[in-house]
Amino acid sequence: MTESHTKTALTVLQWTLGIVILIEAILFVMPNARHGFAQTHMPDALRLVLGWGEIAGCVLMLIPRTTVRGAWLLAGIFSLAILTHLLHSMYNVGGLVVYIAAAWVIAAAQGQKL
Repeated sequence: MTESHTKTALTVLQWTLGIVILIEAILFVMPNARHGFAQTHMPDALRLVLGWGEIAGCVLMLIPRTTVRGAWLLAGIFSLAILTHLLHSMYNVGGLVVYIAAAWVIAAAQGQKL
């Protein structure tokens, strides 16, 4: 793969991750998501911290000057979400693991300025 193709693929990954997570996070912080989250028996504040953290990470990741910080913030938020899931015996964390990997690739690539 040429450097141009690599840069294009990373840009597509960055924008795809950013837009998908941003939409999911906005839906997650909306008041109508409170009822579904309450069934997990976790505090509503956790939902808001994770959701707003994802929104902040996505916005930062989509701004060229703050892409690396946003990607690392997202990786941290996803790690916190995985930990929360596992502590509550919810083992369906495969998607979150993929999100962390994507954020890591974006942060590493942007840190090298390909």
